[in-house]
Amino acid sequence: MISVSNLSLRYGKRVLFDEASIKFTPGNCYGVIGANGSGKSTFLKILSGEIEPTTGQVSITPGERLSVLSQNHFAFDNFPVLETVMMGNKKLWEIMKQKDAIYEKPDFSDADGVKAAELENLFAELGGWNFESEAANLLSDLGVKEEYHVKFMNELNGKEKVRVLIAQAIIGNPDILLLDEPTNDLDVETINWLENFLANFENTVIVVSHDRHFLDAVCTHIADIDYNKISVYTGNYMFWYESSLLALRQRSDQNKKTEDKRKELQDFVERFSANASKSRQATSRKKLLEKLVIDEIKPSARKYPGIIFKAERDCGDQLLFVDKLSKLSPEGIPYFSNISFTISKGDKIAVLSKEHIAITSFFEILSNELEADSGTCLWGGTITRSYLPNENSKFFTDDLNLIDWLRQFSKDKDETYIRGFLGKMLFSGEETFKKSNVLSGGEKVRCMVSRMMLTNANCLILDEPTNHLDLESITAFNNALKDWKHIALFTSHDHEFVQTVANRIIELTPNGIIDKRMTYDEYISDENIKALRLKMYPKLIKVK
Repeated sequence: MISVSNLSLRYGKRVLFDEASIKFTPGNCYGVIGANGSGKSTFLKILSGEIEPTTGQVSITPGERLSVLSQNHFAFDNFPVLETVMMGNKKLWEIMKQKDAIYEKPDFSDADGVKAAELENLFAELGGWNFESEAANLLSDLGVKEEYHVKFMNELNGKEKVRVLIAQAIIGNPDILLLDEPTNDLDVETINWLENFLANFENTVIVVSHDRHFLDAVCTHIADIDYNKISVYTGNYMFWYESSLLALRQRSDQNKKTEDKRKELQDFVERFSANASKSRQATSRKKLLEKLVIDEIKPSARKYPGIIFKAERDCGDQLLFVDKLSKLSPEGIPYFSNISFTISKGDKIAVLSKEHIAITSFFEILSNELEADSGTCLWGGTITRSYLPNENSKFFTDDLNLIDWLRQFSKDKDETYIRGFLGKMLFSGEETFKKSNVLSGGEKVRCMVSRMMLTNANCLILDEPTNHLDLESITAFNNALKDWKHIALFTSHDHEFVQTVANRIIELTPNGIIDKRMTYDEYISDENIKALRLKMYPKLIKVK
């Protein structure tokens, strides 16, 4: 068990936590949530001992081992991959190194023999004889091929390093596992593996993630950072989200009778329990669901942006015609080839590829920002497009304040009109005078969404729209796209976003297109599609 008591953290006048006291118990997975800047990652660093709190203390049950997912992707560059994983179990790793050092001594003594025997016994008790095979199996399960196990970490790319560091964190069944954004840079297959692993993990997990699907799949509790406090609630993220909205509605309805409120709360709990029983953790959550109550859940102090897309005109009958479209990388490797399709009214298409740069290139071609190497792309005369790029730095090179920055994209230059769109994205008051070239990643995305809303386009093209956004903004964006009645092409690593928005999946491959009118969950679970994808991604050959 790990607990914090009377925990406070202050940076000058800024207070992140004020007298917080919590216990995290075995068998549970706690999702830590909070607005951007609320201190989620900082809280995990306090738990791991990396940061000292202003007041209070962190206590761990004596003898228990705490493991942390490393955020430094370069810390182990000079070590082989397999050894990097094994270093996650520090005690067993140290015993192994001590034992090897003794055996390598040229002047091996009787005392060395006694010490080596002690270490051998301890090594065996801790499962040392399976240590290397456990590390290798974890790497293979996480998609790191066997030929990479003997390579050095500096030979791996960023995505491969993340998998190695996850294996390092979970090896040896730690008593307490701290994970900060573990799904970043993982593909859907690896995320599913990690979800299953954590669902069956019997010790304590504390995780920070912006992936709502992941939080719903693995969490038994939510630790909400709000009001400078940390409050723990039973249930997953969706239960917390819906119950906090219900609490907010009930607080605003002063005339509602107490018994009516109680009935509404009870109906909500029963409805949630029925839905949650279908989840991956149904068995382990059964007793928890029987205890679900929301009497103590407060309405959240966090604000949700108002993302509202309105089309100036409806789409006509001719929408988009793509015929034999192809694009190569600068090295001559196909991003995609022979892509042909048309779209229909109401299509909201999730675009997939194993290489994200292929999707970005495809969207840039659709937006007339990049030329295809071959093929045709024709838009209907009634279509107006609005493109949200993944890389937006070229839009923020000047020192314009936000009002003047947004004004340059608007036909209506009136300040009140401009402020209205900024206000929807939570820029108000003095914040509108911020310089556009000093914004954070999340602030830039919110500005770009304001720019999109100004266009009144009937076709939205969105390249990773949830990147850099907090859970509140992701949820608002998700709801806006679910309500969108016109056409959209988008890509996102947010499972919930794709599953609840897309009615069609298009995957771009070096050997053509996979085009299915189905949900994302249906697509990734269909065995025939899995077999087809294996055929569509052969070893890439440079095109001369």
